[in-house]
Amino acid sequence: MSRKNRKPLIEQVEVIDAGAKGKGIAKAPDGRVIFLSNAIPGDVVDVQTTKKRKAYYEGKAINFHRYSEKRQTPECEHFGTCGGCKWQNMGYEHQLFYKQKEVENNLTRLGKIDLPETSPIIGSDKQLFYRNKMEFSFSDSRWLTREEIESGEVPEYRNALGFHIPGMWDKILDIEKCYLQADPSNEIRTAVRDFARKNGLEFFNPRQQTGLLRTLMIRTSSTGEIMVLIQFFENRAQDIALMMDFLKDSFPQITSLQYVINGKANDTIYDQEVICYHGRDHIFEEMEGLRFKINAKSFYQTNSPQAYKLYQVAREFAGLTGGELVYDLYTGTGTIAQFVAKKAGKVIGVEAVPEAIEDAKSNAQLNGIENVSFFAGDMKKVFNKAFIDQHGRPDVIITDPPRDGMHKDVVQQILDIAPEKVVYVSCNSATQARDLALMDELYRVTRVQPVDMFPQTHHVENVVLLEKRG
Repeated sequence: MSRKNRKPLIEQVEVIDAGAKGKGIAKAPDGRVIFLSNAIPGDVVDVQTTKKRKAYYEGKAINFHRYSEKRQTPECEHFGTCGGCKWQNMGYEHQLFYKQKEVENNLTRLGKIDLPETSPIIGSDKQLFYRNKMEFSFSDSRWLTREEIESGEVPEYRNALGFHIPGMWDKILDIEKCYLQADPSNEIRTAVRDFARKNGLEFFNPRQQTGLLRTLMIRTSSTGEIMVLIQFFENRAQDIALMMDFLKDSFPQITSLQYVINGKANDTIYDQEVICYHGRDHIFEEMEGLRFKINAKSFYQTNSPQAYKLYQVAREFAGLTGGELVYDLYTGTGTIAQFVAKKAGKVIGVEAVPEAIEDAKSNAQLNGIENVSFFAGDMKKVFNKAFIDQHGRPDVIITDPPRDGMHKDVVQQILDIAPEKVVYVSCNSATQARDLALMDELYRVTRVQPVDMFPQTHHVENVVLLEKRG
């Protein structure tokens, strides 16, 4: 390697912050920022750089001179290999600190607007086993550890059921115990894996597009119901029945047992027929007396108790008194719309995914909520002047867009309508800050409330209240 291309080793630097995507941040002697994938604030490390740019390095800590006082021992044996819980080595109170800091930094630096003091982040009572949905992948070429490779011995089993190695679409880490979803999730997953191995059911090979078993999805609910869905690559009735009967007999607590036969190149199921093998084709979630029917394709917040806290914040920020017309943009399956309906005159939900709108209508009917209406279509096309003329000018808009934030046409339409209040729920405070800047001339931000939906990760939700300037 030439001197010019050599990646420098930088010794004894202190990690001083946590930044984008949860990476540790240090400063090199030459003034460049260093982004580290495996160190947390307070660590003092030697860094082997892997990428060198004009303003920054990327690298990995290869030697620790001092460990941070913010560290904790990770629960999971797969930590560091699995990419799922990158902050499991940092105490939860410190995770919350850096999440709140990220929200404040994004709104201040990217939004460049006047802000009120941010309310303290709402933490999760559960820091482990908090997810209600997990998806696992089968593979016939299990990711081997460095120790296994160096031993020179070929493992007896290469079949795996677990998670993709970060950045490697065809490599699966076999998971023994995952700390994200409560029992019987781990028991079901390991039983499926072991039964498939014992009975010679082939695990999928994504490169060759061969094999039988493709993915496993497990959904649980606060009502105690369990959905299990297996995705098969080939339609082999006898083998499918063998696996499904095993699950039905071994886990009578499964209330919804389903499968998909998917022979296409990717494993998304949204364009596939879902076949109910046993029980119902849905489970129920409950929140404040409301019941939400969740099928295999439904979107529902993956941390149910925190979703309740998030929706409470949104409803409080809306400040409804009983007569308001509320628009709920990006309504999904209409959970927020139904959650605020009893305090509003009427709620109108708009969403791009037709199946989600059908779920929303079904759930509203199930809950006997008559003052909600739902409409499907591309937000920037549906949410226009003709729509407002037909359904009325809203007093309050609640918007909960995807990570990319709102399309500029949607932002402009909100400005044209000029409701008294806008409640902006976001899973990405960077794109939220961009949108807030676009709305700053007409609205001022009066409240900011971060909510932690995903402990052990860098992800954070944020709710902002915008009120029209006088």
